Amino acid sequence: MVLPHDLCAHLQNAFRARHLQVAVAHTTQNLGILSILLRAGFLTSLTRGTAQAPAPLDWAKAGEAERRIWAQLKYRDDRPVLSAMELVSRPSKRIFMDAGEIRRICSGRRAQTIKPLGMGEIAVVHTDSKEHEWVEAREAVRLNLEGEVICRAR
Repeated sequence: MVLPHDLCAHLQNAFRARHLQVAVAHTTQNLGILSILLRAGFLTSLTRGTAQAPAPLDWAKAGEAERRIWAQLKYRDDRPVLSAMELVSRPSKRIFMDAGEIRRICSGRRAQTIKPLGMGEIAVVHTDSKEHEWVEAREAVRLNLEGEVICRAR
């Protein structure tokens, strides 16, 4: 199983190395987190492909191990838009929050051991809802969902 810290480290390293795009393993978790980053404006686009290139037609023919998600990274004034991405919930200490605690970190107050979200910062929440499995923290508040706070990005 691919852990979220792999994706966080992979994206940060790609931004620091000034790559234009990066390929990550095609999993539901990675697709969920990357789609949230895309909606928040940290990425330019997402494309399915293989380990060699972003090609949706080749993705359909490729085996499970060869499938990748290609994320096109976003820069503004020659600086990366994503400055930091850090894990909140770790394998050794998973952080679950109810809707009230998620509301607190979104409104500028501390909840459990988690600092509040700052301006331009998002948090990714994994919920038990099948319809809304991966959501941004503010969306979880709007939908009144609880779940595990996976990571935060700014």
